[in-house]
Amino acid sequence: MKPVNNNMLTPTIYQPLAARMRPRSLDEYVGQTHLLGEGKPLRRAIQQGLLHSMILWGPPGTGKTTLAELMAAQANARFEKLSAISAGVKDIRKVVEEAESARLATNQATILFIDEVHRFNKSQQDVFLPFVENGTFILIGATTENPSFELNNALLSRARVYVLKRLSDVELLQVVSLALTDLEKGLGALQLVFPEALQQILVQAADGDARQVLNLLEIIADSAEDKIVTAELLTEVIQVNLRRFDKQGEAFYDQISALHKSVRGSSPDAALYWMCRMLDGGCDPMYIARRAVRMANEDIGLADPRALELALGACAVYERLGSPEGELALAQAIVYLSCAPKSNAVYKAYGRAMQSAREQGSVDVPLHLRNAPTKLMKQLNYGKAYRYAHDEPEAYAAGEQYFPDEVKQRAYYQPTARGLEGKIADRLAYLRELDKKA
Repeated sequence: MKPVNNNMLTPTIYQPLAARMRPRSLDEYVGQTHLLGEGKPLRRAIQQGLLHSMILWGPPGTGKTTLAELMAAQANARFEKLSAISAGVKDIRKVVEEAESARLATNQATILFIDEVHRFNKSQQDVFLPFVENGTFILIGATTENPSFELNNALLSRARVYVLKRLSDVELLQVVSLALTDLEKGLGALQLVFPEALQQILVQAADGDARQVLNLLEIIADSAEDKIVTAELLTEVIQVNLRRFDKQGEAFYDQISALHKSVRGSSPDAALYWMCRMLDGGCDPMYIARRAVRMANEDIGLADPRALELALGACAVYERLGSPEGELALAQAIVYLSCAPKSNAVYKAYGRAMQSAREQGSVDVPLHLRNAPTKLMKQLNYGKAYRYAHDEPEAYAAGEQYFPDEVKQRAYYQPTARGLEGKIADRLAYLRELDKKA
């Protein structure tokens, strides 16, 4: 009878490289030096085991989960992990019971880590409050979304927010180097031949995401013939677009803001860069086209009315041609908007007029401005004494009043001296002088 092979009865459980390479101490942790560098308050708190409830806010793959686990290990605390995608109030209640039992039995603290904490609705977030308040557990929430938009103020007031940054290319190269040389957890035993120039391409494709770079590295290692990484293999592995551009997330609004402000600041090169960043990340080109129309109205206005025509034309061209031909029309519009003279005079005038309309309420239209299509209306003096501007000198009824009697003459629109609006300003000044003489 053959001896039993115990190894055959206990198959090895596969762990992805990203999981195997998870740091086991702060010294192994790569990145976030602004929080975890020597002497930084958060590092000192972790080393001393003095933890507090917190929100870790940052892009994917920046080490939020790993950091929470290191905190629990350093503080010798129980570590409970829930995902807001699948967990509910029942799961939270169970953690609360276990945390209270552990505190009573062994005086051991519990860290409750909530991944994607922004996925909990406001009512679910409220469930945490009393237990964070009385110390039943220390809450560490991880989110890729702006906490000020997604989390309750009550919860934010009980937790500090730490912003984690995407890893730099240098830091990602350090992650790759550790994985390639680690004999115990990494790929060191494979002795993979991976030229530094190709490693640079890999980390650029990972776009600041440590988990992504390790996942790609593992695929490359499994696919490399004779354990040699070639440019062809690397291109094949990273051919899928990996740029981070969440259509509902913080990066989306940050890049749109950068594009708009570059146009407003008359920087065509920066505006083109941000437009291309958005397109490269998968943004719908028609969204950029619609924003261009907004920019033409808000930031250029009557200083150059052609800007609106060009923006609308770019929309039409893209709708007709699609990508990639239509994107060139968008680029042309963005460059034109950036170079055009700027004025927000109409934008501001609209805001002032709307405020007046809301404050004044439903005041009556003056009789001389009312329409009089019937005999009765004429008998009621509708339209009486109205001065038809085309019959006046220079087609202007100098001194005429067009505001309601209860509303004094206002100057909402104050044109700038830039572009066509400079001529508009001169014309309005001339008309005001005629009013004074009248």
